[in-house]
Formats: sequence, structure tokens, C-alpha cells
Amino acid sequence: MPSEIEVETVHQGALRFTTTARGHAVTTDYPIRAGDAGLTPLELILAALASCAGSALAVLLRKAEQPFSALTVEARGLRRDEHPTLLTEITLEYVISASSIDREAVTRAIALSEERLCPVWALLRPGTKLSSSLRIVAPATIDA
Repeated sequence: MPSEIEVETVHQGALRFTTTARGHAVTTDYPIRAGDAGLTPLELILAALASCAGSALAVLLRKAEQPFSALTVEARGLRRDEHPTLLTEITLEYVISASSIDREAVTRAIALSEERLCPVWALLRPGTKLSSSLRIVAPATIDA
């Protein structure tokens, strides 16, 4: 049975809105036109994709017993100039900090995250060119 999710978005003046879900709030704004009080809706889509794919990847890596000390997902999108100014291409770069991790296991986990687990990826896939890359880096050392 489908489950329902709900948000409430309230106009705050100019092009600024505050959206609330489950007691958490986020502000959107259009800095080009009005101000700079929040992310744009398209930036939120990139954030949703990056956090969705990253969360699925983190779960899969833990399940596969692939230890990592940090995981960052950098999202970049190309927006067309014509209205609606939708994202035509999105690239994710997964940056994993780990001292010992199986690159092939990470690659399989990324594919599973993107193809089967991340609903935001699935939502964007039909109309947006999506791609990703992986960079594994050594953990940062802290000088005492």
C-alpha cells in the first residue's frame, strides 16, 4: 500500500518560501531576482539526489563491510536557459575517504544505489541525463 508524505510551503515575501516537513524547515529563494535567503528549488533537487544516492551508498557499504571514514557526494547540474529552466544533465561525484576499501565493491554499490534504491535518481532518470564518478582518497591525517 502506498504511503503518503507531506510538506507545507508558505510564502515569506518576494520569491522566498519556507517549507516544513515533520518539524524540519528549509527556505528557498531566488538570489538572482529577490535575495539570497536560501537554496533555489533546483539546488534542492541536486541536494535531494546527492543525499538520496549517498545514503543508499552508505548503507550498502556498511552491509558489504567496506569501512570508510568519510563520504561526500558532489552534485553538478546543467540548467537550460528556456523556461521551464529544468536540469538537463546531472553529474554526481562520490568521494570516499578510506584506508582500505574494495573499489569494485564500491562501484557495485553505487550501481545498485542508482539503479534500484534511490527514488530521486529513479524520478529524474526519464528526462535528465544522469552520470556519476568515484574518487577514493586516503583519510586525512590530523597533526597533533
